Amino acid sequence: MDKTTRRLFLKRSTTTAMLAPAVFTGPNAILAAGGPNEKVTVGLIGSGGMGKGDLATFFKNPEVDCPVVCDVDDSHIASGIELVQKHRNHGADGVRDFREVLDRKDVDVVLVATPDHWHALPTVYACEAGKDVYVEKPLATSIAEGRAMLEAMKQNKRIVQMGTQWHSGEHFREAIEIVQSGKLGKIRQVRAWAYLDWVGGIGNPPDQDPPAGVDYDLWLGPAPKRPFNPNRFHFNFRWFWDYAGGLMTDWGVHLINLAMWGMGPEHPKTITSCGGKFAVDDNTETPDTQIAVYEFPTYTFIWEHQMLGGVGIGGRSHGVSFSGVDATLILDSESWEVIPEEKKQIAAMKGEQVSDGRPAHVRNFLDCVKSRQQPIENLELGHFVSTVAHLGNVALRTGSKIVWDPDKERAKKDRQADKLLKVKYRRPWKMPYYRG
Repeated sequence: MDKTTRRLFLKRSTTTAMLAPAVFTGPNAILAAGGPNEKVTVGLIGSGGMGKGDLATFFKNPEVDCPVVCDVDDSHIASGIELVQKHRNHGADGVRDFREVLDRKDVDVVLVATPDHWHALPTVYACEAGKDVYVEKPLATSIAEGRAMLEAMKQNKRIVQMGTQWHSGEHFREAIEIVQSGKLGKIRQVRAWAYLDWVGGIGNPPDQDPPAGVDYDLWLGPAPKRPFNPNRFHFNFRWFWDYAGGLMTDWGVHLINLAMWGMGPEHPKTITSCGGKFAVDDNTETPDTQIAVYEFPTYTFIWEHQMLGGVGIGGRSHGVSFSGVDATLILDSESWEVIPEEKKQIAAMKGEQVSDGRPAHVRNFLDCVKSRQQPIENLELGHFVSTVAHLGNVALRTGSKIVWDPDKERAKKDRQADKLLKVKYRRPWKMPYYRG
């Protein structure tokens, strides 16, 4: 891909493009016609740590209110309502079933901050109900679900943003502009890594009864029926294949997002991966150590992660490196630096984080709810990035080299891989926008 194409991708990723004209018949009709101070009401679906953190960020915008908090855990509902009281000096209704949020006429936007296996259906149903959606990353637990979410957004002409807030961070934008400027020379290899010494080792507790005040069957939702185990619940759900994709789709989506932002919308040609549980002895399923190698048309991309180990590339516990023939740029959540190759006429450069990108990410979403423009992390981009992450896990779980067909979103001549591209839902839940 040439430099001009990369710059165009950056422009598309950091500016907004108009959606097709739509007729608004619900509460968003007021927003579409109103000015920047029009009230936006948010229904929170998933009131755990991430959900309350996101809602608190939404509350930094004075036009935002929240009339309803939804969670399958009554203690999470109570803490979510307490947050509304703190920021808006009034209470909120509490419900367990997310469909009750979607039925409300006083909700314009839903904030989906559930475990990953519950991202797709609330987003799809919200689009059908005429709501706009801010959904946490990754889009879902499979590529097919991400595609379904994208189709639901398009068919119902909704605004949907994925919560990868680094895409709105100023120092990230500065670094990506350098990557796409040509100053590094031809970029032939990109690496992303997450070496997290604070993650891993959660033991082997026995199966037991769900806590009081929890609707465990609704928490499982479309996922397979399993006995309740405390390690599979709340924060640690991300280490089990039924509900998530481990570090690859957790931290990976943030960092892969930066890599793809820098390199443009090429699709990978082949994907291989290896890894396993080499450091952690517990009942989790996803690998504590993994490497995935992606062959893109014009460069190689490598993903790495480790649990219980924090010394990453360049001494950074996480980051992305863009290796050009003239210089290498290394970027993480705190700073970036350009390290020139010896004998090359390029100066070393550094930049540091000046602010948290999350408020700007939410502000961009709210502005787009009103203007009907595409947000900075539009769902096309979110699906693309999530797909790259999922493919690394598919390659790991099948032990095969995936040859990817991006048009059909299928692995070529690999039935075992294709089975992992779609999630089979437990009855009575169905995904209405699945292909095929």
